[in-house]
Amino acid sequence: MYREYKQKLDEIGKKDTPPSRMSKHQGSLPVFGKQTRMADREKLDALSLLREGLRYEGTGASHVFVILGASGDLAKKKIYPTLWWLYRDGLVPEKTYFIGYARSKMSMEDIRQKALPFMKVKDSEKQKMEEFFKVNEYIAGSYDKPDGFAKLNKAIEEKGSCNRIFYLALPPSVYETVTLNLKAVCMSKGDKWTRIVVEKPFGKDLESSNQLSNHLGALFKEEEIYRIDHYLGKEMVQNLMVLRFANKIFSPVWNRDGIASVVISFKEPFGTQGRGGYFDEFGIIRDVMQNHLLQILTLVAMEKPPSTGAEDIRNEKVKVLKSISQVELDNVVLGQYVGNPEGQGDEKQGYLDDPTVPKGSATPTFVTAVLMVKNERWEGVPFILRCGKALNERKAEVRIQFKDVAGDIFPAGEVKRNELVIRVQPDEAVYLKMMTKSPGMTFGCEETELDLSYKSRYKDSKLPDAYERLILDVFTGSQIHFVRSDELYEAWRIFTPLLHKIEKEKPKPIPYKYGSRGPSESDELCSRFNFIYTGTYKWEKPAPKM
Repeated sequence: MYREYKQKLDEIGKKDTPPSRMSKHQGSLPVFGKQTRMADREKLDALSLLREGLRYEGTGASHVFVILGASGDLAKKKIYPTLWWLYRDGLVPEKTYFIGYARSKMSMEDIRQKALPFMKVKDSEKQKMEEFFKVNEYIAGSYDKPDGFAKLNKAIEEKGSCNRIFYLALPPSVYETVTLNLKAVCMSKGDKWTRIVVEKPFGKDLESSNQLSNHLGALFKEEEIYRIDHYLGKEMVQNLMVLRFANKIFSPVWNRDGIASVVISFKEPFGTQGRGGYFDEFGIIRDVMQNHLLQILTLVAMEKPPSTGAEDIRNEKVKVLKSISQVELDNVVLGQYVGNPEGQGDEKQGYLDDPTVPKGSATPTFVTAVLMVKNERWEGVPFILRCGKALNERKAEVRIQFKDVAGDIFPAGEVKRNELVIRVQPDEAVYLKMMTKSPGMTFGCEETELDLSYKSRYKDSKLPDAYERLILDVFTGSQIHFVRSDELYEAWRIFTPLLHKIEKEKPKPIPYKYGSRGPSESDELCSRFNFIYTGTYKWEKPAPKM
């Protein structure tokens, strides 16, 4: 059967892929139809749709959005809710239809009931919700046989000549067979386009990633492939570009002369909680560090691109990755959480107490790794990536620590380093930690901050979910916030030797208590690489303005 598909694909490959109907008009809005005219400018601005000035040509075209894996957790918790929010706000093309596809023998009503708890439907929106489900349908079919895909294609063709988006909300094990079937049976025809959205993980190491990339590259053009990393859709991650390149005050110090270290952290206050089997297979380096944190690193470290065009930005990100050497185990701290006898509920359970985790597993649940960007701007500046489960708080942030004040005239130890902190989640904020005189009669120094907290400054603004931005980008054809194949290659090149060494040698991770900051050895590693943690200052989120 596979050989027959390959033959079919060879025949299809000889034909030209339909050209995209997307073109750039600098400064114009994406126009899908009557719902997104200039009168909706505030709504569009809130969703950052002016990023590339993309304008959709051919407003009368139909679109079909296919959710492959529609019966799964990702579909019910993220994809269907996101499509509903975009539909509710009039941000998808007028003639858009949604088709769910999976192996499960279910009805559209079953899908609806699974997704509703996550859709946040207000009473005033129930009529609109009914309209949304009227343009939804569900088809059950196999992932490895053509019959179901022929049925899917027939359902798409009933909508007329359509642009097609296929979202692979699927386990990676079926990517190859599903994409073979899509290429052989379900591609758009004539002047309409097809786009394939692929969820991470993109492989488990460099070899498996290359295999997947080569497979997808043989079937689709790079501009048809959207590798989604939802962290690139987060408000504060996107804000990095503006902070860096729209503020003159940062330009002179954004280099090895002004910056001592950069710490990018991801912390979760909960453990695996029954999902240890999945987690143990991939581990936290693959789950968080090799993708989310490394993507943020590239945005912090990249040079100014010629424009905000997708390829200009991604070119600069790849240059950063090419300047990073493979991670050495000597510059890494591995930890694994254990139960906290003084804790409550799940806190009493360690990683190895999870019945879904293999006995005696050495998989780390906490990692600190130091990366060096060897170029003129960053030579000698450590980029410290930290991520962990079962820690003391939920937080993702970038912390840029500046060098010590030269010729310090104040009492020893009073003056602390300045820090620029970009808090990605929760409570999005940007604040600059600085020294000021202590209030009153003394002449002492005190740590405080210049603070931009979004909930306080922009209390009436809605921050869209990351998936809203990214799925909307797929409709508009913008690939700024999607991972290119050479980005993926370089990211795996950096981490694959470390992953293989850990899997081969199985070094015993350092135990740390559930609810703690992680192993103390992590702080020691950070200190060795010129990050100074004092613990004397804690940012408090301000109360929203009344």
